[in-house]
Amino acid sequence: MKIAQFSQSGGDAIGVHTTEGWIDFTKAHVMFEWIRGGVFTRPLTSLGAWLQSGTFDAGYVREVIRFIRKERLDRTLAIERTAVMKAPIERPVKIVALGLNYALHAAEGKFQVPSEPIIFLKAGSSVVGPDETVRIPRGMGRMDHEVELAAIIGTKASGVNRRNASSYIAGYTIANDVSARDLQTKDLEKRHPWFRSKSFDTFTPLGPWMVTADEIKPPVHLDIECRVNGKVRQKANTRDMVFDIPTVIEFISRYITLEPGDVISTGTPEGIGPIRHGDTMVCRIQKIGELRNPVRNK
Repeated sequence: MKIAQFSQSGGDAIGVHTTEGWIDFTKAHVMFEWIRGGVFTRPLTSLGAWLQSGTFDAGYVREVIRFIRKERLDRTLAIERTAVMKAPIERPVKIVALGLNYALHAAEGKFQVPSEPIIFLKAGSSVVGPDETVRIPRGMGRMDHEVELAAIIGTKASGVNRRNASSYIAGYTIANDVSARDLQTKDLEKRHPWFRSKSFDTFTPLGPWMVTADEIKPPVHLDIECRVNGKVRQKANTRDMVFDIPTVIEFISRYITLEPGDVISTGTPEGIGPIRHGDTMVCRIQKIGELRNPVRNK
């Protein structure tokens, strides 16, 4: 099930994709609660806020959609054609990213394959959605694309065992971990964190939507690629990760409590390369979709 965030004339709305198109779940769940039990409920307008509240339930979403289709309200509750799709979570509290989580990517950077996950943070303010522009700051040298599978946390996770770690995931999306490579190299040489080189405004395209975890069963082996101006730069499969997603969640939650709505960006495969003004990046992951973003100078 695909769940997206939209901006339309009536305000922000959560959209759910069906065979008939995108349904306005913000209106649908209010109608469902009223008709079913005469209860007026506050509209859910933000997928991110719903996740962060800890009350997100994919089963409830399916129940509402079944009701809407049974009552033949699909067209009445369709997302507006002029609506703009946003990042599924526009301001995550935490983006925990993985470094060197593909062996061939480590090799292309002349790094050793890590013996345990390398984690770092990206600023939530760096997130943009599908078709939004990535702005390249001037005077910072080389900037790179990095396509990554992102897991979105649905349940508070602390001290999780890898055997049941997948149950803490609400869904999956695509991330592009845009990186100021020269700045990152400079920071590495000084043994400084990578945070600033990864966290410029617009440096985390995310989307286009969240695919619920029940649609992507573990082990998560998905084809992943990035094209720039139509040319394939990165092409791999997530089975090539050094540390799989359950291992990563177990490792992170040993030190840091993962909250609902947090994003884990699981690392990029080999083939990273520079992006420049006028480029268009297209990141694709099997079973999820396509995340497209133009590049412009700031």
